[in-house]
Amino acid sequence: MPGKLNGKVAIVTGASRGLGRRIAGRFLDAGASLVVCARDETPLEEARSELLRSASPSQQVEAIAGDVSDPECADRVGSLTIERFGRIDVLVNNAAVLGPIGRVEDVDWLEWMKALHVNLFGSVLMVRTVLPAMRARCKGKIIQLSGGGATSPRPMMSAYAASKAAVVRFVETVAEEVRGTGICVNALAPGALNTRMLDQVLSAGPEKAGRAEFEGSVRQKETGGAGLDGAATLATFLASEDSDGITGRLISAVWDDWESWPAHRDELAATDAFTLRRVTGRDRGLGWGEK
Repeated sequence: MPGKLNGKVAIVTGASRGLGRRIAGRFLDAGASLVVCARDETPLEEARSELLRSASPSQQVEAIAGDVSDPECADRVGSLTIERFGRIDVLVNNAAVLGPIGRVEDVDWLEWMKALHVNLFGSVLMVRTVLPAMRARCKGKIIQLSGGGATSPRPMMSAYAASKAAVVRFVETVAEEVRGTGICVNALAPGALNTRMLDQVLSAGPEKAGRAEFEGSVRQKETGGAGLDGAATLATFLASEDSDGITGRLISAVWDDWESWPAHRDELAATDAFTLRRVTGRDRGLGWGEK
């Protein structure tokens, strides 16, 4: 999408590797300047150097090492972006961890809580950080990465599943809070990716991860998974003006024909399709269980 983000300023968290790194590259190709953030300084600086080699003279790439679940770090990211660029057009909340693998009563409680801090609290903190600047300009795009567990159970990975379900409902809630302000907030489901999280599942083995999860991960490793490009392309669309008016949705990079959505903005706004909702008995053709 060359030129789709010309002059835009985007923050991408978890940008040192994997999907975050790919999204940052796509945004740069589309014309944006970037503030990239990740916990590990060395790979983050390597990513920044690589991005700068592809940047035009009018583009800048800033990097901040830190944990966005730390309020001071989140504030620092926002402050630096405003200081250097004067505005924040796009936030991509990509930073996440898999958390402990195993039965909920067996895993380390502090590790369980840490996953919630990074995946949920870090996302909330970054949204809190960017919203004042976006409200002041009456425009902005917030893109929250969802993941496995948001729409179905993820046995042996309860912290990850709970946090991803929570961020989707958070997206829907914030989208309602900012409705009419020109700010769009959406969740992006990237599909099954071959990243470090997959390697963690394989390392845990079938005893900890569960046989079905482990065997599915082995197959995914062999076939290559969903790939990063689909999710990065969807993120670029959601960051661009092409997606204006589309908000409060959980959008699959694999299964949804999101490219056709701009032609159906009014219809989409009037429905709860592509959201996180309870399945009732009537939805499944059951004649019992409800009043």
